[in-house]
Amino acid sequence: MTERRFENQSAIVTGGADGIGKAIARRLATEGASVTLFDLSEENTAATLREFAGEGLSVHGEKVDISDETSVIAGLAATVARHPGRRLDIMINCAAIVGPTNRRITEVTTEEFDLEHAINLRGTFLMTKQAILAMEPNNYGRVLNFASIAGKEGNAGMSPYSATKAGVIGLVKSVGKEFAETGITVNAIAPAVIRTPMVDGIHPDQVKYMTDKIPMKRCGTLDEIAALSCWIVSKEASFCTGFTFDLSGGRAVY
Repeated sequence: MTERRFENQSAIVTGGADGIGKAIARRLATEGASVTLFDLSEENTAATLREFAGEGLSVHGEKVDISDETSVIAGLAATVARHPGRRLDIMINCAAIVGPTNRRITEVTTEEFDLEHAINLRGTFLMTKQAILAMEPNNYGRVLNFASIAGKEGNAGMSPYSATKAGVIGLVKSVGKEFAETGITVNAIAPAVIRTPMVDGIHPDQVKYMTDKIPMKRCGTLDEIAALSCWIVSKEASFCTGFTFDLSGGRAVY
């Protein structure tokens, strides 16, 4: 029998129409949550909503650009208004771009760096800030942001991605402490390579470079990342905040 850890809870998953976000959204909804997908792709969102509806899952969609504060606020307002309790319990921020790969910093344009910063770091800031504002009235919430092993160790050939994901780790450490005396927790996951469509678009040499560093010598799976994510945002993880969880097959052990 499926656990119902998230019965009557409202959840947002950014980047939820595909890849990691989609896998997490499915598990949250399967365990009882009312889930709203934030995604820029209306086509992918519509396809995912049809798929989830066919599985009997309660999932909605909002077109949201997480790098734009007005868009984030509107998406959050629509999500809260839809829930019978007019509340937000869970926010999982998966939306990100990889940006330039297999290229030295001298080959990266300022425009490429700025775009990556806008989505990966400013987007994390905006989603975290606005989610917490929505959670504060109920003094309860779970915020989970996606960092990366690249943010801990740095991946050669991916300096903008590594820098922005390091920023996510720093933000989570700070905000977790700021709200440690409340019922709101703020954490992150730093995955190594997870086999997703986004990874399929990375240069093969870059994927080999990253996979070779994993002691288990394989990519992580979507089921593995969904399982950890859903524990972190459950009531069971009440004593964890400001932490970046490892999901790297042994590559990072701190």
